[in-house]
Amino acid sequence: MEPVQPIQILLVEDQPADVRLTKEVLAEGKVANDVHVVNDGEQAMAFLRRQGEFANSPRPDLVLLDLNLPRMDGREVLAEIKSDPELMAMPVIVLTTSAAERDVLDAYEQRANAYVSKPIDLDEFVAAVASIEQFWLTFVRLPEPARSELRTAPRPPRA
Repeated sequence: MEPVQPIQILLVEDQPADVRLTKEVLAEGKVANDVHVVNDGEQAMAFLRRQGEFANSPRPDLVLLDLNLPRMDGREVLAEIKSDPELMAMPVIVLTTSAAERDVLDAYEQRANAYVSKPIDLDEFVAAVASIEQFWLTFVRLPEPARSELRTAPRPPRA
């Protein structure tokens, strides 16, 4: 039997306290995972495209994306991910402080897979991240990176 590979998660978050807490909650979860952290939108796209210092980075199975980021905002990151044929199948969960209806609507229009407003209360924040872990890493079947790479390969002509 082949050993179970940990789920690769890219956390795009610029607030150190939120990074620490999110990593702690995910580390305590039921599913083995590796959390990779970038602090702005430009780093996120470089990681996803395996450019520069991220050339040897794994392809994430799941992206946790804050909207309010320096350099390149999370809205732009989401639009780029969902318009790139090599990345568009990757599940993206928006995890942000914004509860503005416009942000929620825009995120879903850009094909976010889920939108979670970060609670201010510490216990509620822990519960929100634990719920993401329970649902997205336990119940949902995520696309395998190899499958999403196959999707972008040219298909042979039909006979």
